Order: sequence, then structure tokens, then C-alpha cells
Amino acid sequence: MSQTSQQRTGFVAIVGRPNVGKSTLLNALVGEKVSIVSARPHTTRQRILGILNQDHAQAIFVDTPGHAARSKRALHRLMSRAIHQAVDDCDLILLVLEAGRLGSEDRAMLEMLQEHAARTILVLNKVDRVADKSKLLPLLQELQARGYLAYVPASALKGDNLDSLRAEIVAHLPSGEPLFPPAMSTDRDLTFRAAECIREQLFMHLRQELPYGLTVEVEHLSRNDTGQWLVHALIWLERASHKPIVIGKDGQALKRVGSAARLELVKLLEGRVHLELWVKIREHWSDNERELQRLGFEL
Repeated sequence: MSQTSQQRTGFVAIVGRPNVGKSTLLNALVGEKVSIVSARPHTTRQRILGILNQDHAQAIFVDTPGHAARSKRALHRLMSRAIHQAVDDCDLILLVLEAGRLGSEDRAMLEMLQEHAARTILVLNKVDRVADKSKLLPLLQELQARGYLAYVPASALKGDNLDSLRAEIVAHLPSGEPLFPPAMSTDRDLTFRAAECIREQLFMHLRQELPYGLTVEVEHLSRNDTGQWLVHALIWLERASHKPIVIGKDGQALKRVGSAARLELVKLLEGRVHLELWVKIREHWSDNERELQRLGFEL
């Protein structure tokens, strides 16, 4: 779809069930890692903006938590609010589905977004995993009957068909001047992104043993006279019994996480990094809105 000289700018919500590839898609569309990725559901907990700048267009993507069943926990309520607010406020919606798989959570999202069909683009992600593409036809026919704005098969991981998806998005953005500088790729500051880097490595190294009630707070980030970055971070847990899991025998688990996180921070901060981690307990932080706000969550 050809791009005109008219300036287009708008917000684009990325929604879908957990683990469907929303954050991977955001990073691929923007061309930079602005949202952390892991195989564990609900890796994304907060609204994160990723900004795609093109000639005459600026698409501001809103990465949202994975949509899941309702829960009484304050953190889950906050995540649910983030999804619904993004859907209500954004100019376009990308509903990310997994090619060849349409489960109950996906159908719940389709029903939720039916009234927004006129501004929703369906993205069939992970098409690289489907060897016989003809098997996608029944799913495509079912989705086309719902009257959504467009349907784009793609692979966020492999980069397949992302140019077509970008063009489709830009073509449907409203007219308007850019809202962010052209060099800006996200609205999140370095402190938030550093905390997310550390949390990502906790997810990757602890895997299934990772306690759900875990978050990271960077309490100090600065650069000294030699150009080295100093990062001091707290790993908050809800239960004392989870502390041995994060620290590991003789502190080995925490050392592995720290080493991997430091390498990621070197990439983010583009310089040498000295990282110090502490593990602390704050009971019920994920079920207390005041605690969530203190830890930097947007309410």
C-alpha cells in the first residue's frame, strides 16, 4: 500500500493472549528492543510505548500485558485496566493471534474487540511454524467473516512480512504531526529499562522456579567520572521462602543472573557497568495498589 506525503501519526495498541508474541512483535516493528521477552506468561506487566518513525509517519505502539482470566489480585486488575484503556484510547488495534492455533483466550479477545472491528488489524503471528500454509485458510475465512480492518500473516521472530504490516498500519493512521522526536524509540527512561533488563534475566535463568511475586526496582543509576555506569537494584519478593530460589546455593543463581543482566545493561547503556543486586522481602506487594505505585506501576 503506497505511502503519501501527508503526515500520519497515531497510537496503536498491541493486544492478545499471553505468550502470543506481542513484545517480540513490538521490538521487531520498532527495530529496537524496547520490551523484554520471555516464554513465561505475563512477562509484560505495564504499558510500554514503542515508537516507529518513518518518512511522513509516526506509529506509537502500546505494548500491553497478555489478556487472561479475571483475578482479584491488584496487579492483575492493573494489567486488565492497561489493556482496556489501550483499546479505548488508541487509534488502531493490533490483535495478535498465533497462526494455526485459536484457543479460548483468543476467542475471548475476538469477542471483546468485535465492536472495535473497524479499527482492528489481525496479525497472524508465528507463520514460520506452519509448514503447510493452506492449513491457515479455514482460520482466515473465519476471521474475514468478522469484518476486521485487515489480516496480515507475519513472523515477528523471523521478520517475515513485517514491511507489509508496517505499511498497513501507516495507511490507517490518522493525519497528524509527530508527538515524539524522531530519534526516540520509547517513552520509558533508563531506570525503568534497566530494571526490566534485570527482570528478564531472572525470568530466563530461574525459568519455572521463578516466583510470581517478584519485581525489580532500580534505586540508583549513575555514571562516574571514568564513564562507568553504577546500577544498584533491589529484587523484591513476596515470601521469605522464595529467597533461596533467587539466590541459589552459595549465591550461584544470583551470580548467574547478575552476570547476564550486566551484559544486557552494557548494550542498553552503551558503556561499562558495575551492577549490584540485593534480594529483599515485601509481603503482598502485588496485591496492594499503594505498594504497586511506590514500585513505579502506573495506576
